Amino acid sequence: MLNENAWTTYTDNDLKAIESLSKDYMEFLNNGKTERECTSLIVDMAKAKGYKNLQDVIDSNETLEVGSKVYAVNMDKAVMLLNIGKDIVNDGMNILGAHLDSPRLDVKQNPLYESEEFVYLNTHYYGGIKKYQWVTIPMALHGVVVKKDGTKINLAIGEKEDDPVFFISDLLVHLSDKQMKKEASTVVEGEDLDVVVASKPLKGEEKDQVKAALLKLLKETYDIEEEDFVSAEIEVVPAGKAREAGFDKSMILAYGHDDRCCAYPSAIAMLGVENPEKTSCGLFVDKEEIGSVGATGMESRFFEYTIREVLDRMGCCTEINLSRTLRNSRMLSSDVNAAFDPLYADSFDKANASKFGHGMVFCKFTGSGGKMGSNDANAEYLADLRRIMDKHGVAYQSAELGKVDVGGGGTIAYILSLYGMQVIDSGIAVLSMHAPWEGISKSDLYEAYKGYRAFLVEG
Repeated sequence: MLNENAWTTYTDNDLKAIESLSKDYMEFLNNGKTERECTSLIVDMAKAKGYKNLQDVIDSNETLEVGSKVYAVNMDKAVMLLNIGKDIVNDGMNILGAHLDSPRLDVKQNPLYESEEFVYLNTHYYGGIKKYQWVTIPMALHGVVVKKDGTKINLAIGEKEDDPVFFISDLLVHLSDKQMKKEASTVVEGEDLDVVVASKPLKGEEKDQVKAALLKLLKETYDIEEEDFVSAEIEVVPAGKAREAGFDKSMILAYGHDDRCCAYPSAIAMLGVENPEKTSCGLFVDKEEIGSVGATGMESRFFEYTIREVLDRMGCCTEINLSRTLRNSRMLSSDVNAAFDPLYADSFDKANASKFGHGMVFCKFTGSGGKMGSNDANAEYLADLRRIMDKHGVAYQSAELGKVDVGGGGTIAYILSLYGMQVIDSGIAVLSMHAPWEGISKSDLYEAYKGYRAFLVEG
């Protein structure tokens, strides 16, 4: 554990590595603002490293052996990477797990309506947000529209210089005396998070002239009709690119650090380790922000079913071998932690808070109200992780998520621990977590990458 700021320890080579990693990560963020986009990017990265689609292996009746590298995709919103080591059954796996979804606004299935010559998209917010933070900022639309014939139309509107952006209006301060007296949780109501998308009417229409004009534009430009929204997944996210922050450019300000600042270095570490002694697994899932539910969340059987298929391709798929593989595995549940913020110091136990520039964060337990919903990792596991990190010169810290009884949160860690494997939360300290724009330290991104790599090599 490094008590001093990691920036003071770096060589010129370290500084160059930090800038290179940060640049690549920012590009990943710019192109991966949804779980679908992130899944596609990770698959492309895996293919470039020689990974084969597990479904293709199954369809061609190929076998897997030591050194085989495969990936599996779940509904285009989750992906799993596997690099087969010597004894997957008795040695288990070294697993890096993270989630790809982030807080946002989801467009409802019947979203379009006109009111007083404005056209809106009706939304339902996704994950824990402060609703007032999402008004009056430029927004982009990302997602997919699937037509009845199966045609998919991918959307990413609001990111290019010549793209339009979208916004949610707010009441001007001159008329907001009543609004300002509300509690912060109700200053903006959930049903008022509707996005302004058009205001130009179409001549000749008797009613809803602006909506008619917009539907005409959508049909001509994107081949989208109003009924197609029923079979669409469109996410409203902050528009704009990730940016370096601070005069010293030591930080990154961006949408979606939670949890892509853990997913990206996990993927890079996973793809950079060749011929591991122990099977390496990269697990990138959806729906963590709403409880890890659904077919693409961690509570689905995607992970377990994929391991079954791998063991089957290796000729050793029995129930006992499956249970041994899972039980003998170890995992870093890669998720973010709340960075100590001096402006809100009363919400933190300073001695047990994660700090910018002090390395990757190990969080022994999460949960709330007496550790409810927590994994609570074993001391023995923590001791071995300390050994690994110290051996590889990784700066790390131990922290929890705020003061006792102030709040709390959860991750995917407890779900994997149900298999009997060793699991702990580990990730990066984030400022303004769950806000439209979050901040991290470039240094912590670098140390997390080093830590994830060390875990795969030594674990």
